[in-house]
Amino acid sequence: MNAEPAIKPLAGLKVLELSRILAGPWACQILADLGADVIKVEQPGKGDETRLWGPPFIGADAAYFHSANRGKRSIALDLATPRGQLVARALAARSDVLVENFRAGVLKKFGLDHESLKAAAPRLVYCSITGFGQDGPYAHRPGFDAIIQAMGGLMSITGEQGAPQKVGVAITDILTGVYAVAAIEAALLERERTGAGRHIDMALMDVQVSMLANQAMNYLASGVVPAAMGSSHPNIVPYQPFRAKDGAVMVAVGTDTQFRALCAVLGAEELSADPRFANNAGRVSARDALVPALSARVVIWDRATLLAALEKAGVPAGPVNDIAQVFADPQVVHRAMRTDAGVRTPIMMDGTTAASTRPAPRLGEHTEEILRELGL
Repeated sequence: MNAEPAIKPLAGLKVLELSRILAGPWACQILADLGADVIKVEQPGKGDETRLWGPPFIGADAAYFHSANRGKRSIALDLATPRGQLVARALAARSDVLVENFRAGVLKKFGLDHESLKAAAPRLVYCSITGFGQDGPYAHRPGFDAIIQAMGGLMSITGEQGAPQKVGVAITDILTGVYAVAAIEAALLERERTGAGRHIDMALMDVQVSMLANQAMNYLASGVVPAAMGSSHPNIVPYQPFRAKDGAVMVAVGTDTQFRALCAVLGAEELSADPRFANNAGRVSARDALVPALSARVVIWDRATLLAALEKAGVPAGPVNDIAQVFADPQVVHRAMRTDAGVRTPIMMDGTTAASTRPAPRLGEHTEEILRELGL
């Protein structure tokens, strides 16, 4: 593969970012990776709060900030002042997209809400990202990923039963950013036909509820409230980690054929011949009998030997890696996921990566440059 960034399908697109923390910055980083010119507006002297969310730090700013702000330019503006508002409106007038994550109604007092900007910039695609949306009983509340994971049901089905647990990264923020990019690009495509922009209303709570996926449909279909099951699967067995002699192995058996192959590798043909385990529905019903029997067979193997045998037999499986092992993995190395700027976007086109080589900006690094472009 070609690891040199060259594909810039959004080259020429101008994006104004009035967001901080993660969901909005993540969306704008994707747009920057795809070639857009993203101008990030930050409060003078403070900037995005995540600049301080360390250690560890890379230079003056926390590694956290660098994870979501690659490829952007930073301008320091005080939106509480007439001068700052003037510059921000000038930037909005020349932008194709504006992304903001202020609480609903806050930007109105600065003349930077969608309605205030619509007359002067009717083609602007305006994306608002909040915890709970632009309306409803919780619209005034701030939104934080961990709170949304809790309120949106994710923590109740994560971890061991009776011990609610959040996911190890701010997954709701990240997926809200990804959904925002999809909505922005759809609005831009529509603008080609209509000439008019859109106001996109992205809510973390909406995203979290939608990403309950099969667990939501399990509940709606049965009325049974899903519970946390550790790393087991509510609908498929065996689909979970097993402990080998020297580490954990994740096994994901999705078909009856794969189950028979797993049993053959483990020398447990009596399990595949047992009518209780003949199909997935039976294995789900009898998981309490099947899983311990499989565990007793797996634990005598060393991990590498077992994984090689499972791969040869066509049984989906992989090692449970820590983060250091991830970046040492031959596939991750081959795909050049680690770059000088951190971790590249996973988007590839025609065998070429779409990733910005511009590092995350210092606070206000491009203020003078941007003001000159505005003629100010």
